[in-house]
Amino acid sequence: MTTTVTTTDRPHPATWGATATTTGQSAMRTVLLLGAGVLFAACVPNTSQEVAMGNDYAQQIERELPIVRDPEIVRYINVLGDSIARVVDDRSLTWHFNVVDQGDINAFAVPGGHIYVNRGLIEKSTNMSELAGVIGHEIAHVTQRHSMKQMAAAQRANAGLSIGCILAPSVCQGAAGAGVQVLAQAGFAKFSRDDETEADRFGVKYVTRSGIDPRGMPSMFRILLAERQTNPSGVEGFFASHPIEESRIETTEEEIAKLDKIVLSSLSRDSPAFQAFKRRLASLPRTPARR
Repeated sequence: MTTTVTTTDRPHPATWGATATTTGQSAMRTVLLLGAGVLFAACVPNTSQEVAMGNDYAQQIERELPIVRDPEIVRYINVLGDSIARVVDDRSLTWHFNVVDQGDINAFAVPGGHIYVNRGLIEKSTNMSELAGVIGHEIAHVTQRHSMKQMAAAQRANAGLSIGCILAPSVCQGAAGAGVQVLAQAGFAKFSRDDETEADRFGVKYVTRSGIDPRGMPSMFRILLAERQTNPSGVEGFFASHPIEESRIETTEEEIAKLDKIVLSSLSRDSPAFQAFKRRLASLPRTPARR
């Protein structure tokens, strides 16, 4: 039976780095092998440079990672993502949202407006607000330029070092002949606690503005913490770049507690379209892991 995903209940304007699987690690490391054509200056690039750089990374990602191309999945993730991205303060970016067909729980953002959410994270989300909380958080990493700063810092630390052979021997074997250098290891650098706190705060702001209940964000954090206890390998990619402690969850809940209770009670927590989206995703065959 075919499940059709509708987008009629799009939220009204009212009001989560590197994968853990071997395939994901190799792919993300390949993404970072951009060679001498893309160099970071000592300062963070401007918006146009950020967009151009992000587009280059996105092209690499979408060649290396298994992206879900099913039209209904693509439509829904972009409707949900756009409903959050359209309320950010800076409207200069064009946003792109993709589902990565990998079972580990992860999400990451690329500078310039590219957001990727793993299939495994969607499967663990019990309602729309939990997925929206992750997307809002990742959008905030872009709007607050955390991803750009992270990449620039990694380049300054690693410039000139050919560490591809250390990080991904299989990638190195194919790239060494062309003299490809690893210029950044940003996909595996851990965001600072200040950056994570700021992304949480702005993520709550964006999700609330879009008409979605922000309590899905701490709810998803708790799902991730519980998953780390029962299946640590399934979430290690997310925790490698997004440190989560109970105190961070409490801080996010304190931020949410500042919202007007009447407004909070009016926000959307779930939708039939989200549940249809999950059913549709579950009906699709998984991309086989690379050997």
